[in-house]
Amino acid sequence: MWRMILFLAAVSAFGTADDQAPGPMTGLALLDGTVWTGNPANPWAEAVLIRGERFFRTGSSAEIRKLVIRGTRVIHLRGALVLPGFIDSHTHFLNGGFVLGSVQLRRAGSRREFAALVKAKAGELGKDAWIINGDWDHEHFETPELPRREWIDEVTPRNPVFVNRLDGHMGLANSRALAIAGITRDTPAPPGGEIVKDPATGEPTGILKDAAMELVFKHIPEPSFRERLAAAETALRHAAEHGVTSVHEMADAASLEVYQHLLQEGKLTARLSVYIPITEVDAVSRLRLKSPFGNDLLKLAGLKGFVDGSLGSSTAYFFEPYLDNPATSGLLHEQMLPEGIMEERLLKADRAGLQVAVHAIGDRANSLILGLFEKVIGQNGPRDRRWRIEHAQHIRPDDQARMGELGIIGSVQPYHMIDDGRWAEKKIGKERCSITYPFRSLIDKGVRLAMGSDWTVAPLDPLAGIGAAVTRRTLDGKNPGGWFPEQRIAVEEAVRGYTQNAAFAEFSEGLKGTIEAGKLADCVVLDRNIFRIPREDIQDARVRLTIFNGKIIHGEW
Repeated sequence: MWRMILFLAAVSAFGTADDQAPGPMTGLALLDGTVWTGNPANPWAEAVLIRGERFFRTGSSAEIRKLVIRGTRVIHLRGALVLPGFIDSHTHFLNGGFVLGSVQLRRAGSRREFAALVKAKAGELGKDAWIINGDWDHEHFETPELPRREWIDEVTPRNPVFVNRLDGHMGLANSRALAIAGITRDTPAPPGGEIVKDPATGEPTGILKDAAMELVFKHIPEPSFRERLAAAETALRHAAEHGVTSVHEMADAASLEVYQHLLQEGKLTARLSVYIPITEVDAVSRLRLKSPFGNDLLKLAGLKGFVDGSLGSSTAYFFEPYLDNPATSGLLHEQMLPEGIMEERLLKADRAGLQVAVHAIGDRANSLILGLFEKVIGQNGPRDRRWRIEHAQHIRPDDQARMGELGIIGSVQPYHMIDDGRWAEKKIGKERCSITYPFRSLIDKGVRLAMGSDWTVAPLDPLAGIGAAVTRRTLDGKNPGGWFPEQRIAVEEAVRGYTQNAAFAEFSEGLKGTIEAGKLADCVVLDRNIFRIPREDIQDARVRLTIFNGKIIHGEW
């Protein structure tokens, strides 16, 4: 609560970006390029002029050249493509900064590699230091299997370890971490979680799922404020390298304190829309905030909730059991328990005028949350809510239509599709996979798709996401024509997902998401025209310049 009060005081003192004392009017002219403005009335231009922090004009190079004044920097793009700055609609941004400096287990392809990487990190950190994060993927192992504590106990006798799967819905603890947390064969799983135990011995294997992860998390020391600041600055640099000028951060209230400090220091190089847990609804509603609250650099955007877990962890909530584990159909998240609590929180949020963004992956989870959304909308009446389903991953046709009719935004992550497509059919079968990431169907049914990465679950790279959305070629190379290719979308639709639609999803379409006079001067210059090259080559495109608030923050020309 006190962190939110600090944030409110800081925003009040700092004001909006336009309220800041203006510096000298600077200018930047991008000439001889190919500019996709995103404005349907005038989608293409050859040049763009920036004055201060805003786009001033788009047009031909000849037209813009006439408007160039003294002190304006002129860049000749030689045909390079200019797009609005990318907006990532779903990240775990501050955590991403920490992950970049943590053990990197995503590339581990075997038990031996997994253990070797953990051993190396233990040697680097020294005695008693926790080894965390990791982002491992057991589906990437030579023999797909969940890791066990025995894999790493021998190489980490002096370090507690709790490394998570890349989806964040399960993690592996070594024996020392289990001992610190007091987890034994007799420890019951908390509601909404699972402690995986060896069927032969009854002993915990080290794998904890969803709510059970908190049994270990609460023993991991909190990073210092200085460490959090460093992680945020690392994440901001990483975003600039990929042309990301705005992010939707799924975080907690404590993150606001970090971003508030960077805001005051003038160090924000991306616009941050922060979604805090829906469990904070009472505190936020008491402050009488409306979504969104803040300025164009930092705002409290709304509340984030959960219905279920993830497909890879077998905790996504389905109507039918998993094929590879018929004993389960997934788990309801602890935020859904006791029954009725999510409905109560949604009603409170809606009465307070707050936006909500709720994680739902399994078909039953999506159906449940749509039912709750429908009930709240029916009870409280129409308004411009822009409520969101995060991931919206497996959705039955009837629920796809219902999503469109209710005006619910689909906050989707295309890269997940080409990753999950390697192994999803063995878990839930081909029929259910046919309604997995149904982008084409959702758009056709009137659903606005805002796109993102879920970084660090997937790379913070919009070009990889665009390539995934338009090709659906799985990472294993086994679907060159696309995994369920009927769900591919057009390049322009995918680009809108990372620009205009993403801006709409945070109530900012009047400020950004397109290159138009008067809008904030955030844009990106690519090394190739992704509208003209083969779709399969889009993922290889690179960012040459990232421009934020009218200034180049990444790249040289």
